[in-house]
Amino acid sequence: MTERSWLRVLNFCSGNLKPVPSINSGQALRRAEGSAIQNLKWIRIVAIGITFAMCGAVAHAQPQTKIPRIGYVSGTGDATNQGPYVEALRQGLRDLGYVEGKNIVIEYRGAEGKSERFQSLVTELVELKVDVLVLTIGALRAAKQATKTIPIVMVTQVDPVATGLVDSLARPGGNITGLATLQRDLSGKRLELLTEVVPGLARVGVLGDPDGQTGATGFKDYEAAARTLKIRIQSLDVHGPNPDLEAAFRKAVKGRVNAVVTITNNRLFRNSKRITDLALKNRLPSMYEGSTWVEGGGLMSYSANDLELFRRAAVYVEKILKGIKPADLPVEQPMKFEFVINLKTAKALNLTIPQSVLFRADKVIR
Repeated sequence: MTERSWLRVLNFCSGNLKPVPSINSGQALRRAEGSAIQNLKWIRIVAIGITFAMCGAVAHAQPQTKIPRIGYVSGTGDATNQGPYVEALRQGLRDLGYVEGKNIVIEYRGAEGKSERFQSLVTELVELKVDVLVLTIGALRAAKQATKTIPIVMVTQVDPVATGLVDSLARPGGNITGLATLQRDLSGKRLELLTEVVPGLARVGVLGDPDGQTGATGFKDYEAAARTLKIRIQSLDVHGPNPDLEAAFRKAVKGRVNAVVTITNNRLFRNSKRITDLALKNRLPSMYEGSTWVEGGGLMSYSANDLELFRRAAVYVEKILKGIKPADLPVEQPMKFEFVINLKTAKALNLTIPQSVLFRADKVIR
């Protein structure tokens, strides 16, 4: 294109329709060039601005991706101490690619060991319209009344069929599925292990809260297992949000029990450190329904791996978020159980754990 043609284009772009000066008019040509180039620069700036504005409008018009919200109610935790189980759930979600605050949100609520708070906490999460609820037994009953539509992933110690939470393990029906820990089915095994570890075991105290369902049914299970093993059982009942644990252990000593078993519920779990300390103070070998008790100073535990169960609950959450209905997800039961021994506690009790028992332990704390 000739120089004169370029000038025509520049003049057109600038809105200058006057005839282009002769190519021989040097000064006029230079003035025209400068004016046209300056105007072309402004045209480019305006065009770029319009482009960005249009792109921004398109981006604004696109719907925002909805971040799923998971409702979680802890029976024992509070705002400052959420506890190990919700962290295990977070880890399970991270393993599946869900990062809290980025592509998933956990709406955490802690009952602080007060079962009377479950209903209000669950109702609050239902009103927030969370996508999935992850709950344990206490909050489950409240949720069953509060919603029939929000999917619920349970991690429960009780038989979910016998308690009416689901229709069956294979086809739960309704909006509840998840994992059942079979805690009550292991009562006999715990007592059997105590008989192998404690010489001359004749009487076992069972510490529990009869006001809760796990306490009421748990004692009956230990009682039935004790008859088979020909040992006696003594109830060490505690009540209320501030259980008198010292009185329960005084009763155990007075009743000459040889060991103590604790039935886990939210209130007692919140007091787990006090319980393990009192068992040691009163020179009583102790058996628990979860390894976290033994890591905190208890003697032994035999149970499913609770932390692994909550990590596994994340798999149920993911399936539900992908559109699978809870009614079509079978309730899962653990296939493996952990036997954990704290040798430091055994030494403090002057108790020698037989090698045959140590060989069977899945974890030994030294």
